[in-house]
Amino acid sequence: MTIERTLSIVKPDATRRNLTGQINARLEAAGLRILAQKRLRLTREQAETFYAVHAERSFFDDLCDFMISGPVVAQVLEGENAIVKNREIMGATNPANAKDGTIRKDFGETVEANSVHGSDSAETAAREIAFFFSDIEIVG
Repeated sequence: MTIERTLSIVKPDATRRNLTGQINARLEAAGLRILAQKRLRLTREQAETFYAVHAERSFFDDLCDFMISGPVVAQVLEGENAIVKNREIMGATNPANAKDGTIRKDFGETVEANSVHGSDSAETAAREIAFFFSDIEIVG
């Protein structure tokens, strides 16, 4: 059994529609524990730093604009194979391609406004968690 931690972000499209509770319920029902959670509004600089890996991509500016358009809810999730499990619960990036019953299929509006973000690897999770949370904020 591999217990992992991963970062989850409830994006502005979902917070605007008051979906945080429904999304959290799905995460918890799948066996993931929410160890830390905060609602915040990213600055442009924070969004650019967080998504720096995409800086050369054509969608970078639009992504940053979207992520600062409203509040987000950043969370640390923990559970058995949490990274893969969270990505399965989220569904495909494009809601049109996501499986029925996934967060993105049920709540996503577009490829960009797809309601949630999740870390894609252990290395990314460690970096992303540290971006939003100090150790004292993560309660197991």
